Amino acid sequence: MLSRRKFLKTQATGVALPFALARSSPHREMLSESLTLPSSTPALEPGQPRLIDCHHHYTADPAYLERLVAKLDSLEGMAFLLVEPTDLQGATSLIDRHPHRFVGFGEISLDDPHAVELVDRFHDAGFRGLGELEYPRKNFDDPSYWPVYERAEKYGMAILFHTGIVNRQHPEIPSDVSSDRMRVTRLDLIARRFPKITVIGAHLGNPDYAWAGEIARWNPNVLFDVSGSSLIKKQDEYTFFKSVFWWSGVASPHSPASGASAFEKLVFASDCFAGDLGEFDLSLARYQKMLAACGVPAAAQANIFSGTASRILNRTS
Repeated sequence: MLSRRKFLKTQATGVALPFALARSSPHREMLSESLTLPSSTPALEPGQPRLIDCHHHYTADPAYLERLVAKLDSLEGMAFLLVEPTDLQGATSLIDRHPHRFVGFGEISLDDPHAVELVDRFHDAGFRGLGELEYPRKNFDDPSYWPVYERAEKYGMAILFHTGIVNRQHPEIPSDVSSDRMRVTRLDLIARRFPKITVIGAHLGNPDYAWAGEIARWNPNVLFDVSGSSLIKKQDEYTFFKSVFWWSGVASPHSPASGASAFEKLVFASDCFAGDLGEFDLSLARYQKMLAACGVPAAAQANIFSGTASRILNRTS
């Protein structure tokens, strides 16, 4: 089973893909703005990046990596790099050269017979998490996958799961891929069974946003990113997300007590892959527009863009 990144790398000299064309759509022109962070961002902790991208797929293209480093330098930012086992050596070298810009996450297959050993290998290389886990042959919460989660919990590694709908790369070829196995509801049992793991659900369960919000509400170790297509299809109704993260300031026996904004269940993510750094700029602009439309306070935005991910790294160090 090819990951999205590896599939796109094999297509580099082939016919343009439909979703590659979509990235050149009017959305790019409409959302391309000067890339800045809110000037009202509260003071950062010593050594804390101003921006952390929690979902960035590694590519071995030196030109792309050079541009990525320059981008992160300009923003005083950091990226969680999602790295396949075959790229471990090259990615580790990059991370070692830029320790303030990159953190490694191991992109393993849950169905690999050596999955637990791969967790050990990534941990020994200094990686701080696993993900993006995707394309499982069974449901994410199937007990046969628990040894992988147990090993990650032992090492204090966070896990990024793909949730919701997934692209279909070769519609003419039969494949054993099911979005149902990656439904956001599968994370509920994992979060409860492994309370020491920080679980990050990519894509906010698209399109099961309500379920994602409720699972985040009751599980303190669950966070989400809203990368992918959601902030494109919802761009005319960004206030929709207030219905997903509805419990800010709610005092009720039916909701866990918290003084934080419910939107702090989000972390920033670009889901850049196949060397498309333009998606980074677009993702940041979309996040900012959505949070502004929903009236999310500056302090909460600071956590979404950096603070929460910094605390994850402090816990996994």
